[in-house]
Amino acid sequence: MLRPAREANYQMIRIPTMGVHGDEIMQQESSPLCAIDITPDLRKQFAYLSGGRGQNGSPIIVFPEFPAFGEIQEREFHNVLTYLTSIPSLSAAGVGFILVIDRRQDRWAAVKGTLLRIAGSFPGNLQLVLVLRPTTLFQRTLSDILFKFNKDEFKMKVPMIMLSSVTELHSYIDRTQLTTELGGTQEYSHEKWISHRTAIEGFALMVKRTAQILQSFGTELAETELPNDIQATSNLLGTHINKKSKMKEDLLVALGQGSRLLESINEPVVRDPDHNMNRDELENLATVQRLLSQLNETERAFDEFWERHKTKLEQCLLLRHFEHNYREVRCLLDQVAERLTAFSEVGISPAHADHIFHELSSHEERVCVLDRAQALAREGDELIQNSHYAEDSIQPKCIELRAVNEELRTYLRAKKDHLLRAIELHHSLERAAKWCDDGIYLLASQPVDKCQSHDGAESALQEIERYLDTAGQNKLTDPSAICRDYETVLNQEFRKVFQKQVSMQEMFEKRRVSLKKLAAKHTRPVQPVAPRPEAIKSPLSSPGQSLYTTCPEVLPLQSNRSASMSEEDENLAILRQHVMNELLETERAYVEELLCVLQGYASEMDNPAMASLMPIPLQNKKDVLFGNMPEIYHFHKTTFLRELEEYEDRPELVGRCFLERMTDLQIYEKYCQNKPRSESLWRQCSDCSFFQECQKKLEHKLGLDSYLLKPVQRITKYQLLLKELLKYSKGCEGSEALQEALTSILGILKAVNDSMHLIAITGYDGNMGDLGRLLMQGSFSVWTEHKKGHAKVKDLARFKPMQRHLFLHEKALLFCKRREENGEGYEKAPSYSFKQSLNMSAVGITENAKGDNKKFEVWCNSREEVYIVQAPTSEVKTTWVKEIRKVLTTQLEAYREASQQRPSDGLFQFPPGAGAPVSLRSVI
Repeated sequence: MLRPAREANYQMIRIPTMGVHGDEIMQQESSPLCAIDITPDLRKQFAYLSGGRGQNGSPIIVFPEFPAFGEIQEREFHNVLTYLTSIPSLSAAGVGFILVIDRRQDRWAAVKGTLLRIAGSFPGNLQLVLVLRPTTLFQRTLSDILFKFNKDEFKMKVPMIMLSSVTELHSYIDRTQLTTELGGTQEYSHEKWISHRTAIEGFALMVKRTAQILQSFGTELAETELPNDIQATSNLLGTHINKKSKMKEDLLVALGQGSRLLESINEPVVRDPDHNMNRDELENLATVQRLLSQLNETERAFDEFWERHKTKLEQCLLLRHFEHNYREVRCLLDQVAERLTAFSEVGISPAHADHIFHELSSHEERVCVLDRAQALAREGDELIQNSHYAEDSIQPKCIELRAVNEELRTYLRAKKDHLLRAIELHHSLERAAKWCDDGIYLLASQPVDKCQSHDGAESALQEIERYLDTAGQNKLTDPSAICRDYETVLNQEFRKVFQKQVSMQEMFEKRRVSLKKLAAKHTRPVQPVAPRPEAIKSPLSSPGQSLYTTCPEVLPLQSNRSASMSEEDENLAILRQHVMNELLETERAYVEELLCVLQGYASEMDNPAMASLMPIPLQNKKDVLFGNMPEIYHFHKTTFLRELEEYEDRPELVGRCFLERMTDLQIYEKYCQNKPRSESLWRQCSDCSFFQECQKKLEHKLGLDSYLLKPVQRITKYQLLLKELLKYSKGCEGSEALQEALTSILGILKAVNDSMHLIAITGYDGNMGDLGRLLMQGSFSVWTEHKKGHAKVKDLARFKPMQRHLFLHEKALLFCKRREENGEGYEKAPSYSFKQSLNMSAVGITENAKGDNKKFEVWCNSREEVYIVQAPTSEVKTTWVKEIRKVLTTQLEAYREASQQRPSDGLFQFPPGAGAPVSLRSVI
């Protein structure tokens, strides 16, 4: 919602009224006339306002000698007299005007006409009419006589006096109030008078218009609604400042014009300090001064209003910046809080826990948003202290920022304390686990023959006793206390290690019992099952091996075979549990890594704030870069991980979980098939700012390419873990399921590997989908033979075989040439140029060729085209021959259903064009 400015208690500008008279006659909405409107009429000067005054202050209007007075049109006469009577102040005009009519050079008839005209249409009050009658004897005598007889015709209610000379005039009006034409001392310039009147009225009009414009602008400002965003508020402030500057310019122009007009009116006094202004000049001076004063007052009122309005807009802009920064900081605080949840894990080893602790410490140092939140809260406090109008909106945000800031800092401190406790427990677990592993190594490394004698058994027993005495302090003690102290940290892991320790303790006790019996009496030597010396290997000697995972197979020494097998089963159960632990731990880590990639990279590709950092080749290519990783993450997060956890205590049965989800795990084929496209896109854009910024936000030391490789590594990891479980589950209930699951995983890996090669084929014009499922692929040496006509011509000129990569599909066999591999990683993926294709419906096979157990023949068209194929090993050859025979047999069985078999010369022959194999022959 836009907020109206009037909500801020804006006050409208009060523009003072103004006028050109002492009583501010300009208040009246309409003046009758202005000088500029009747300048041609005024210039005729048949009447003028000299500026003189009578004894009681009556304004004097002079009608000078004007022979063409009778020719003045009524409109001109009315306009001039109306204008002249409107000039004096209301108080002066209320006293009444004195008319001085100079007709000394005229005739009585003209005098009579003038008097009648004035009497009929004079627009003001009259106090006295003084007429300078004609000076010629005849006209003077005539005027005396006729004036008495015609006096009533003039209809004037004021005295009308006929004067014979200016001397008589001076008895009625002081000479200082008369112009020189009437024998007075007053200087008068009609053109100058018109110029002043025009300028004064123009200035008054300018002042009035300026005031109205300011009033209108003030109304506009007061009714302006405050925008809700920074840019609009900034634009509005700039627009209003520009308008205000224009208003100020107009004010300065008006003030400059008034000052120049004032100087012009004062010019006679400046020129002659003894100069006395007449009453009209003094009124003009006062009017201009009053207009200037009113203009200054208007400017001051506008400036005061503008300051309030500008302060309001500036406060609004500060508020919008504060709100914008608040939203940004609040979002960053949420991100920090979310990022801190990633530190919920406590590591899988002491080194891992230390790494997490250092990452958390580094993250704390880099989290400048906490300081920014604190600074923003202080900024809000300053706005409130400066009487910001939106205090009620700012104060809750400041309180919230401080509360969230303190909460995050407290959470950080608690998280660090939590990690420190975890590190302490990790080290305890590490020492205990090492005690167990070293104990297993000790038991497994004791020579069997040494224990058959009394001394040997005694020596082995002492060795165990010494180990228990010297390394015993590394064991976990008081498990209830540890569980209580670390109730929220690694409790589950502690229980696993403690169980391992208990199991090891039992193994030691059993070995001690056995050795004590051997030491006590000399018994017949037994032949226990023990690991070969070369198979005994300390867990610490294998770099990169998990501390809690694989241990050497240990078959404890016993005096009878059944007891030995019982211990062996226990040891195998421990080893199976360790493998299961590693499977679950790495599965959880894998899910977290996928989530990190999808949130930290994939989601950021849709973030408008990051759009400017994305290069053009990367735009709209999220599906290419990440493939179906979201699908993989969803499957593992919501399904596979939970189902694996159900087998945590029965690791030998986990193969069932893999078998039930084997169809779902085929999503990895799609991911791996897309991997070359993803790698190509990564190579184009790996150095762009987008990836660098995402990696910086995630605080990853490794680039995105390392995480894009995780799914490929994960499916391979399943193979290794299943192999380990199968090794320790021989004879167990779930061993068959484990073997089947391992075979299926290997099948997926093979399908992935085959498809990776298949998509690298170039030059094939047909549709690969029409060839059926890819069964096998591999590299071979190939020779060719051809029959032409009746003569058999062998292409044995090629003593050096062709190197070809064969792709066996259900419906065709493709021959391709492998190209050179360049680059690193997926850049080294080979490419294949298509050379030839054989339809499997026209193919025959000879299992042995040329007496070489690595060669076989593939032929067609009744052996007119023969391809001698040499495999790398006889095993590879056997596998391929078996698979090709399976394809041909399948086609044969399909044909048998459609037609009857007709054997011919040891070959299975099919009618031409029947769509079945030409032949299937086995040569032993």
